[in-house]
Amino acid sequence: MKVKAAFIFIAEEVDYSKHNADIDTPVLHLYVVGVKSYAEAEAVAKELVEHGVTAIELCAGFGNEGIARISKAVKGKAVVGGVKFDLHPGFGYKSGDELFQ
Repeated sequence: MKVKAAFIFIAEEVDYSKHNADIDTPVLHLYVVGVKSYAEAEAVAKELVEHGVTAIELCAGFGNEGIARISKAVKGKAVVGGVKFDLHPGFGYKSGDELFQ
């Protein structure tokens, strides 16, 4: 059975309707989506779960609070994990918790 998974990244000036990709392999269907806030990530995660995604990985731009918010948003319908930096080098060494709430 093919796994449906998603990778969500977060950055300013990202438009999820434009900044996304769909990669379909024989064993994995991967959705890649960019968002500009935690609230937008919550909405996108819920939509992905409705389309059968069972695993969501979050980029290092999501802090601990961001990861928790996405986990709560999908309510156990998908497992949520995250690439982790305590302070993200791409965001001036700040946490996404500080920037995207």
